[in-house]
Amino acid sequence: MNRSRLQRVVNLVFLLVTITVNGLANALRINGQTTAEVSDKFAVYFVPAGYVFAIWGVIYLGLLAFSIYQLLPSQSGNPRLGRVGWWFAIGCLANAAWIFCWHYEVFPATLMLMLLLLASLIVIYRRLGAGRDTASLVEKLVVDLPFSIYLGWITVATVANVTDVLYSMGWNGAPLSPELWAVIMLVIATGLSVSMSLRHRNIGYAAVIVWAFVGIAVKQSGTSLVSWSAIVLAAVAAAGIVVSLPKRRPA
Repeated sequence: MNRSRLQRVVNLVFLLVTITVNGLANALRINGQTTAEVSDKFAVYFVPAGYVFAIWGVIYLGLLAFSIYQLLPSQSGNPRLGRVGWWFAIGCLANAAWIFCWHYEVFPATLMLMLLLLASLIVIYRRLGAGRDTASLVEKLVVDLPFSIYLGWITVATVANVTDVLYSMGWNGAPLSPELWAVIMLVIATGLSVSMSLRHRNIGYAAVIVWAFVGIAVKQSGTSLVSWSAIVLAAVAAAGIVVSLPKRRPA
């Protein structure tokens, strides 16, 4: 087995390990608690409603499609897929390790692992040149789209992870209120979403931001500043998607 083939097999194996760890985390209640139960210990505002996390099913289905597609004999000489390198496996390891650190409440380590996962996805995204029109429709659906959605979600998750770690260290956001910090982070994420829409026409990334923001509005409905800010900024991110859509040429 040559190195390229080995690399692609490792990608699939490590993804399956990651999915298994994430599934067993709640089924076996690692350290006696579920992932959501740990999250509920943090009184922070950059947290969406529980249903929003169903996006992991979409992410993992997309990544499975990618992992299988890259192993097809017809893709053995595809240099674009080869550029993913070992970064996908690294991201899978970071994802799985994050679960254990989260359940055992080693929060500073969770942030380091989340940043490693985010970095791996940024490298993959840039190496793939995702968002360009040179890729075939199939590749856009099973390669570009899954990584765009994954990157969008991990962008949101990284911001949430930062707020959780700061909360665990006893920082309450002074001199600004926690609600205002949440709004600031929403604005930053919106800026990233609009940039990805306009510069890269990355609808998948922006759609995830809209999905997360609506969930934050629902979860934080008792805090009007955060809830209404999330609604307004979700609309801004959605507008970025509309503007970035290909324009139909006149007949």
